[in-house]
Amino acid sequence: MTFGYTIAYVADVDKALSFFEHAFGMQRKFITPEQDYGELSTGATTLSFAAHSLGQANLKDGYISATDSATPLGMEIALVTTDVHAAHCAAIEHGATELKAPELKPWGQTVSYVRCPSGILIELCTPVAS
Repeated sequence: MTFGYTIAYVADVDKALSFFEHAFGMQRKFITPEQDYGELSTGATTLSFAAHSLGQANLKDGYISATDSATPLGMEIALVTTDVHAAHCAAIEHGATELKAPELKPWGQTVSYVRCPSGILIELCTPVAS
């Protein structure tokens, strides 16, 4: 068993992909002609976005939409970088909302939190020292 995908349901797949491309320099890997599903190249695990219409088709009893929720969902995407401050500023410059400014944790890791325009909670962090 391997961890293959994280898929977030969003209002606009193209805009979600564009945010991660512009804010963090990720590359678009794939988007359907209908623009209802898309993927970013992020390493071993794929970060994907699907339209709410697909989420509604897949989950007949519904789900909590990060796009529509006033508060972040109880899950996050963590992006590891050596420069949390620069990534944090870039995210805000491209439309993210700051939830917590970069902070040095007692174990030596720098961490910040933003919420992207699609409502997804993003942790920006340095690698955890071994």
